[in-house]
Amino acid sequence: MSENAFKNNSNALIPAFACPGSDLNAYISSVHQFPLLSLEREKELASRLQKNQDLEAARELILSHLRVVVSISRQYLNYGLSQGDLIQEGNIGLMKAVKRFDPSRGVRLFSFAIHWIKAEINEFVLKNWKIVKIATTKAQRKLFFNLRGLKNKLGADTNLNHDEAQTIADTLNVTRDEVFEMNNRFVCTDAPLEGMSNSTGPIDFLTSENSDPALLVADNQESSYEVNLLRSAIHNLDERSKIIISERWLKNEEGRKSKTLKELANELGISAERVRQLESDALRNLKKILKKKLNH
Repeated sequence: MSENAFKNNSNALIPAFACPGSDLNAYISSVHQFPLLSLEREKELASRLQKNQDLEAARELILSHLRVVVSISRQYLNYGLSQGDLIQEGNIGLMKAVKRFDPSRGVRLFSFAIHWIKAEINEFVLKNWKIVKIATTKAQRKLFFNLRGLKNKLGADTNLNHDEAQTIADTLNVTRDEVFEMNNRFVCTDAPLEGMSNSTGPIDFLTSENSDPALLVADNQESSYEVNLLRSAIHNLDERSKIIISERWLKNEEGRKSKTLKELANELGISAERVRQLESDALRNLKKILKKKLNH
């Protein structure tokens, strides 16, 4: 089935009552009425879609995962954009994922779809958030979507120091000046944007992912899938790089504190600068390996 076929049948795939409109609370409530699919049912529907281009099968796959789009959309509320618009863009990503989903690869649809959902929302945010009107280069996009997460992993304060900025620059293949520039934009805008998600109604708490055991399982499985994928890729690194990546990037996943460059330098008998260089090289190699695995 072509991409155009999906677009032309989008109204059939997502009925009017399950589309975000003026009443977002009603929409969030409605999508939580669609049950999550068992593994067997998901495989059956995906097979029907692949073999027979069955739109009814596609529709059921999409409806059962609309709640996942709602959950992901909440991660973008601090950018000051309408959650309804974020959800609509995420739904487009979900439809693209369903079109491409192959259950024989051993991955559940929600794990596969999350990358497509986020890609569509990311594009929408970049096009519409005034702060990043000029974030048109690949480097600026990487900075925009990864800076906050990397700062958290480094334990960095609001204002980055030179070493922290350099580590982020090496990780993302950008210049230190670009890191400082993007960080300054975030610092200038975080305060007024922090409260923009306070308009959520009571229905958000009643139907949030935290009160939905089925979605919690999905989120945990997705996280487990990504961590396992990373661990698999790490096996391709040399022993010293494995230690650095594990101690710097995987400790947080296990609930333990990551080690500093200085701590690792003392353990490995090398300089902190050398640890940083090895970390940067290892992260670049991991990205190449993970890209191949995800596109396989």
